[in-house]
Amino acid sequence: MNKFWIILFHTYLSKLKTKSFIITTIITALLVLGLTNIETIIKAFDKDEVKNIAVIDETGQLYAPFEQTFSTMSSELQIKKFEGTKDDAENKVDEGEYEGILVLSESEEGLPQGVYKAPSITDSDVYGQLEQALQQLKVAIATEKAGLSPEQITELYAPVTFDKVALSENAKTEDELNQARVLVYILLFFIYFAVIMYASMIAMEVATEKSSRVMEILISSVSPIKQMFGKILGIALLSLTQVVVIVGIGFVSIKQSMSKTEGGIFEAIGFDSLPVSTFVYAVVFFILGYFLFATLAAFLGSLVSRIEDVQQMITPMTMLIIAAFMIAMFGLSTPEASFIKVTSFIPFFTPMIMFLRVGMLTIPAWEIGLSIGILVLTIVLLAIFGARVYRGGVLMYGKSSSFKDIKKALQLTKNEK
Repeated sequence: MNKFWIILFHTYLSKLKTKSFIITTIITALLVLGLTNIETIIKAFDKDEVKNIAVIDETGQLYAPFEQTFSTMSSELQIKKFEGTKDDAENKVDEGEYEGILVLSESEEGLPQGVYKAPSITDSDVYGQLEQALQQLKVAIATEKAGLSPEQITELYAPVTFDKVALSENAKTEDELNQARVLVYILLFFIYFAVIMYASMIAMEVATEKSSRVMEILISSVSPIKQMFGKILGIALLSLTQVVVIVGIGFVSIKQSMSKTEGGIFEAIGFDSLPVSTFVYAVVFFILGYFLFATLAAFLGSLVSRIEDVQQMITPMTMLIIAAFMIAMFGLSTPEASFIKVTSFIPFFTPMIMFLRVGMLTIPAWEIGLSIGILVLTIVLLAIFGARVYRGGVLMYGKSSSFKDIKKALQLTKNEK
């Protein structure tokens, strides 16, 4: 057992000290800080920036009502009536005095229309606000011509009352569904990137040791199961360290940015009404998903002798993870679809898709238990099979280009016995 712990902590400490791990952790932490403070950062850059738009009114009557409509919508844009010609206005734009030009005119029906001119039309926020204000003005003029009173116009455009009520006793409310959807969305991305990154790291670790012929020494003194799971748990400990650092920084950053909000951080984010079981299942499915793909990655990595071949060998595993992620993204809008229910019981899809169903639906406990049982059984079988492949695979050298090498690895394992 001592040899198992030696391998585990050697894997953990050697990876912990690498420049790639440190740089990745720092960059990810900075990204988390940036995302959690994105609104503050945007305001810091844009607080003094006011975009001026020159408005040319060809009718002589539209600017005043347009200005009144627009003033209720935007604080970042400022419109100014331009008395000169279009050429003069375009020269002012070239000189940087105006962001763009809006030319107001009337259609054949006597309704307002406009043309926006700017050096480029990439800033959709600018012309989108102008178009929205012009649309509101058009509606107001059209309804006035139709003889409708202001009260009738208000009643006409008032939003319809449309409530949604679930008949099932334990069904989630609309607010709970929206909160669950956000949490599931975040954690699906987290599971996706974590599994891909750390599973690839395990495969790379095995291939690196094989390329240095260290494996021949290790395999003669340590059983393949101890060696394989020592590396898997070592990388798991490494990932836990990185996750704790990044989540801790994100939590502190969000807490500070929402320090003025009453009710605590989870209420501010909108997760206050979610049951604790949702967060528990998130941890459970993340851990099981990690061990499933980590075990798969370990014996796939044992089949290659060169680091350059690792990505080619683990590509099918990566495609499985991507497929699970894409199905889960589809399931966010239709979690009750039969296709989602069936795929949630397929072991390689379970960590993401069953968690999606658990987070958004009220499903029977036996379905959750069955999916977890199938997933655990798959991990055990994969570990047993993987250990046999691992023992023979780490003794194989030369170029590996297909999964036929699994048969060769099993044959080597048999001969070892």
